[in-house]
Amino acid sequence: MEKVILARIGEIALKGLNRSVFERRLAVNIRKMISDLGPAKVRWSQSRFYIEPEDDTFMFEEALERLTGVFGLVSISPAVVVPSEEEAVFAEAVAQMKQEMENRTVSTFKVETKRGLKTFPLNSPAISAEAGGRILDAFPELTVDVKNPDVIIYIEVREQSYVYSQILPAPGGMPTGCNGKACLLLSGGIDSPVAGYMIGKRGVSICAVHFYSYPYTSERAKEKVLELASLVSRFTGPMKVMIVPFTDIQLEIHQKCKGELGTVLLRRSMMRIADRLARKNGCSALVTGESVGQVASQTMQAIYCTDASANMPVYRPLIGMDKMEVVAIAQKIGTFETSILPYEDCCTVFTPKHPKTRPMLSEIEEEEKRVDLGPMEDKAINEIEVVRFD
Repeated sequence: MEKVILARIGEIALKGLNRSVFERRLAVNIRKMISDLGPAKVRWSQSRFYIEPEDDTFMFEEALERLTGVFGLVSISPAVVVPSEEEAVFAEAVAQMKQEMENRTVSTFKVETKRGLKTFPLNSPAISAEAGGRILDAFPELTVDVKNPDVIIYIEVREQSYVYSQILPAPGGMPTGCNGKACLLLSGGIDSPVAGYMIGKRGVSICAVHFYSYPYTSERAKEKVLELASLVSRFTGPMKVMIVPFTDIQLEIHQKCKGELGTVLLRRSMMRIADRLARKNGCSALVTGESVGQVASQTMQAIYCTDASANMPVYRPLIGMDKMEVVAIAQKIGTFETSILPYEDCCTVFTPKHPKTRPMLSEIEEEEKRVDLGPMEDKAINEIEVVRFD
């Protein structure tokens, strides 16, 4: 019995003359994802990618799990390959149903067929009917339910035929690396890892910047952020994390500037530093996890003041989402439990009791004259710590 993994594309199939560019990039990403699992061939045809193990050493189940996280794929299925001959196809359909019944309670089923090989003697409805009849003969206790069956047996008739009963969801989107590179401002909260995932889903490679305020934030807080980066990198691919020592800048602003403006002033300094690091790393944009109105520093006016300090576009994938939507994605991608660990974040240090929610850019720029942050930002950039996730 020869097993393969069928992987389906979605949005890529809608592309025009440059579709092959995205398909080749996706093939590269698939090969990288499974490169250490044993020998396997990756090919594609008619909106399908085929991952074909070359011997029994290939770690099939692990490959299934990894491929469900590959951007550009919308679903995958473990399938059995048989010759495109009637008896072989119908026998495998019965075998698939037997396996399903061994694994769980089944009382109803249906068969769905796609016939791509027009020389096959039966059309799609006839193949489904014949396969269903064979299954009923083998398991008379079952009944057919075309609307809500317990099991669906899928048959695809091509040059070879593929029979399967599972469709595992994958994230969709565009292949990582096909749409440039951006720099993610990564905190220890729920939002920024989700923002990194969301921008990655659009085919953007990412590096990350984290602002670290020791001793006001602990080593465990930094470890938490690195764990979040590791979790996000499972989807986005290799990631470089730049940890910026930010304590001196925070103290300078806290001691010399109006408290009500402190959060926006801190965010502006972060943006300037992130902008410079992004350019050094070949990025075309910054990415943050902000959502309009979620906290005082995320009002329209505050965001405007913050963006004015950056010299490249700032993307906010979560800008129109509410917290429960973000939490749902965090839970899906596995970052939520780490994000809620109770370790402090630099953004919570020296937080004013009554921050100004509608600051004006003119007053922010006037307040910045109280401090000379340029040399301090230079020093912070020169002292970054770099951690890589490959």
